[in-house]
Amino acid sequence: MNPASGVPARAVALDALSKVLRRRLALDDALDAGGLDERDRAFARLLAATALRRLGQIDRLIDCCLEHPLPAKAAKVQDLLRLGVAQLVFLDTPPHAAVDTAVEMAKAAGLFAHVKLVNALLRRLAGEGKALAEQQDAPRLNTPDWLWEAWTEAYGAEGCRAIAAAHLREAPLDLSVKTDAAGWAERLGAELLVTGSLRRPAGGLVSALPGYAEGAWWVQDAAAALPARLLGPVAGLRVADLCAAPGGKTAQLAAAGAEVTALDRSATRLERLSANLARLGLAARIEAADASAWQPPQPFDAVLLDAPCSATGTLRRHPDAAWLKRPEDVAKLAAAQDRLLAAASTMVKPGGLLVFCTCSLQAEEGAGRIDALLAGGAPFRRIPITADEVGGLGELVTPAGDLRSLPCHLAEKGGMDAFYAARLQRS
Repeated sequence: MNPASGVPARAVALDALSKVLRRRLALDDALDAGGLDERDRAFARLLAATALRRLGQIDRLIDCCLEHPLPAKAAKVQDLLRLGVAQLVFLDTPPHAAVDTAVEMAKAAGLFAHVKLVNALLRRLAGEGKALAEQQDAPRLNTPDWLWEAWTEAYGAEGCRAIAAAHLREAPLDLSVKTDAAGWAERLGAELLVTGSLRRPAGGLVSALPGYAEGAWWVQDAAAALPARLLGPVAGLRVADLCAAPGGKTAQLAAAGAEVTALDRSATRLERLSANLARLGLAARIEAADASAWQPPQPFDAVLLDAPCSATGTLRRHPDAAWLKRPEDVAKLAAAQDRLLAAASTMVKPGGLLVFCTCSLQAEEGAGRIDALLAGGAPFRRIPITADEVGGLGELVTPAGDLRSLPCHLAEKGGMDAFYAARLQRS
């Protein structure tokens, strides 16, 4: 954290928070940090992300200090208070830095009628906020009702609470390496996880770490690295990576010796994928197309479909998704996943493998999609995943033989993203 960033970084965070909550923009799209250096941009994102991660608690703390709710027209005041509380209660920002800059920003925005309120409320919570927060039910308050209900149904009351508690912790930095994982773990001061990923604490500039410039590794959550490995040895095989951007799985497959075709409908996202591959010294054929309508000249040996989803499995890294997504979004995404699966199934040669995955906790975006595909007569059969393929972590394998990781798995080491994956073989 960098309190000395002062008003500019906080102003960027305030604008981003407003865009997420008022206009439903994703945080990384809303974070217009023009003019900030990399460190201050990271600080602005930390502020906004913390406010979103702890939004339920923060709003409850604000409400307990108000005699009357803020009027709807005072939305900017509300967001300014949210940022202030995030700093005071959850980021250990010195009170003078958090309060004084909030007051200065209120004046600069012409919110003169609320300056005294901003000052008084934040000064009160500077003294009482942490004690009050310790009495709150943090997992429940910071989880929207519809997600809490869905997770309770899918994972039970205890599982739901463990998932929600895991979302309160910032995710560590996980890396996938091309070769010599143990050697790079030592050079980076990282832990080599049983799944094969390297793990470092969050924070710092990624581009300044050893091995970045020479393309020795790339950033990829430990759970996100598992689906590509389910294809087994791919050296010399023709493999399609559908919905490929930003390219972590493409890099895995290319580094393992596959002849990869990386497909994504977003040309902009493919530019990022190309840049990542160039830094890593890896190659793939890149296609800008909608996977649900695209047909290859000949079937592939294997297809990996990381389908667009609600991304509720990545809330540790993207807490905005909890407040952006709605139940109707999940239903629409599940229908899109069915279309993509149907198309992907035609791209696999007889005897070839199809791995379907989503970074979602929602049951509708998991095994139900595979069950529907098979029930519809698709010429595939499940190839069960074994614990040995996921680092010996048997808790990641479902009774049906699919992969299901949760944020509370590997909790003692910092958790992991939630992923669902199934492996199918064409008859």
